Amino acid sequence: MTMDMTIYTERRARLIEQMQHGIAIIPTAPEVARNADTHYGYRHDSNFYYLSGFTEPEAVLVMIAGDEPLSILFCREKNLEREIWDGHRYGPDAAQEQFGFDAAYPVEQLDEKLTELIGNQTALLYPLGLDPAWDQRILGLRGAVQEKSRSGIRAPDQIRDVRALLNEMRLFKDDHELDIMRRAAAISTAAHKRAMRFTRPDMFEYQVEAELLHEFCSHGARHPAYTSIVAGGSNACVLHYVGNNAQLRDVDLLLIDAGCELGGYASDITRTFPVGGKFSAEQKDVYEIVLAAQSAAIAAAVPGHTWNAPHDAALRVLAQGFIDLKLCHGSVDTVLESGSYKQFYMHRTGHWLGMDVHDVGDYKIGDDWRPLQPGMVLTVEPGCYIRPADNVPMSLWNIGIRIEDDVVITDKGNEVLTDAAPKAVADIEALMGRS
Repeated sequence: MTMDMTIYTERRARLIEQMQHGIAIIPTAPEVARNADTHYGYRHDSNFYYLSGFTEPEAVLVMIAGDEPLSILFCREKNLEREIWDGHRYGPDAAQEQFGFDAAYPVEQLDEKLTELIGNQTALLYPLGLDPAWDQRILGLRGAVQEKSRSGIRAPDQIRDVRALLNEMRLFKDDHELDIMRRAAAISTAAHKRAMRFTRPDMFEYQVEAELLHEFCSHGARHPAYTSIVAGGSNACVLHYVGNNAQLRDVDLLLIDAGCELGGYASDITRTFPVGGKFSAEQKDVYEIVLAAQSAAIAAAVPGHTWNAPHDAALRVLAQGFIDLKLCHGSVDTVLESGSYKQFYMHRTGHWLGMDVHDVGDYKIGDDWRPLQPGMVLTVEPGCYIRPADNVPMSLWNIGIRIEDDVVITDKGNEVLTDAAPKAVADIEALMGRS
């Protein structure tokens, strides 16, 4: 797939404009050893990729703001012998030309060049506190510049976190990003449908997980955006269950929280369905409450409402549902004020979504929840998790349900990217062929 590199050059120009002055240093992620001489599959740093489009490890982006703005890449040198073992490397010359940088140098020259570039800059911006080794390296480079003070060269008197600017940029997705996210959502939607068709009693959770991964890879999404949750029965009441090794029973619900990553962007879908193909009466009662809560939350995810509006809308529906099931007692307001609902629903109703599955961006401006605006992408994912307890009817024990979709805020309201993944009871049972 041919990439339009002007997307990245324009992003760098926007960041430089917002910096106004100073120098920004943004390294990509390091390679991480898995064991002995093997590494985990490499994944670039999101901020680095957002600004560069460059996916090789051992690379650093440097941007200088001011009267003569510059974008400089430091990367591995071209090495034909290493390419026999590890694959293609651009090298500085090709990287500068193909990715639109003003200059590019071997990464081995980074410290030497930075000592020159940092001199007389008023501010130094980098991902402050993200990596202790980089914190020490930056302080060391600044110290090396300070040693040149007798030559009239000043070290930056400000060190700032560049993510304050980048997080706000990344919060608002452009058309290019939304196009990728729509495709990622479509692939993940197909994977959830495949899992529903495939699932049968006595299978193991990991066998269903394999079907998800097959669908991801078959459509060009080589990796999940996060470790897939495939949780049957009581495992669905564990929010971050990733063991995926239990055998499924006919009477179980199966909660799948899984999405692929495509082109550096995440999708994130949760669906819950009966292993045996038909909801029991109790399962259906709880499921319909969660589905109604999600519908109310999605309806509240529109411009002008605050970030917290979908959560508040879902909570009121869940609270009334818990009262109807005799899990909570009193009025809706009483249940909300006392927090008694938290026994069965203990997490927020969503998060930002983008290059990271829990994407960047502030949820509040000052002390107030921020208004939702076009271009923001969030998940909407209410749930209900009923663990065995003395105050819980035994017929409801170990019912765990979550329903999650990816939602773009638009000028007219919202667009649900993952709406094609079945979630109505009748649609799920029909897809599983046991309606």
